[in-house]
Amino acid sequence: MHNKVLVRVIRTTISDIIVVLLFLLIIINVFNYYAKEKIDNIFKTINFMSIKTDVVEEEDVKIEINKVEKKLTHYPYYGEQYGNVKIESIGVDLPLFYGDSLEILKNGIGHSVESYFPGEGGSILCMGHNYKTMLRKFSDLKLGDIITVTTDYGVFNYKIYDMRILNETDTDQAPIQKEKEIFMIYTCYPFRNIGYATQRYMVYSELMDN
Repeated sequence: MHNKVLVRVIRTTISDIIVVLLFLLIIINVFNYYAKEKIDNIFKTINFMSIKTDVVEEEDVKIEINKVEKKLTHYPYYGEQYGNVKIESIGVDLPLFYGDSLEILKNGIGHSVESYFPGEGGSILCMGHNYKTMLRKFSDLKLGDIITVTTDYGVFNYKIYDMRILNETDTDQAPIQKEKEIFMIYTCYPFRNIGYATQRYMVYSELMDN
């Protein structure tokens, strides 16, 4: 009699454990389904902050435009659009994304994670495909043309002062420095090249007194 009771208790306990495990699995799956994107964004933000700690010590970056204080209210997460790039002289008006993956460059201009943001006073390095709808008309640019970068914290105008054809290995020609605000943007060269290109067409511009 005692053995039967013990067996019944053990079976009941095992059944309860199985029910609890199944319930936990359901909760975990539901949580992953609805919260995965938010969790990814959190980790992307944390990852970016770890990259930028050598540049920015405060949560908000204060910059001065026309003696009016503006704020970079938040650093975008990887893949986020935070502005747009307009070059009126060649009809370019494209979204600007933080990051430079192939997926990002399909949709607009990419911003190198190793460079500064507009208004921070250092080098900004961007790139885009030489597709017909993107930067194909870079060959029509002239010295003195204006590149306008619009963000949610300010509008920045840069005047082109140099253009160069570089090899993809000429990384020293795109220096990241913090002494002067320079907006650099490049695309593959030749402009109508088919297949992989080993050269780049780099455009250099400097911040104007907005």
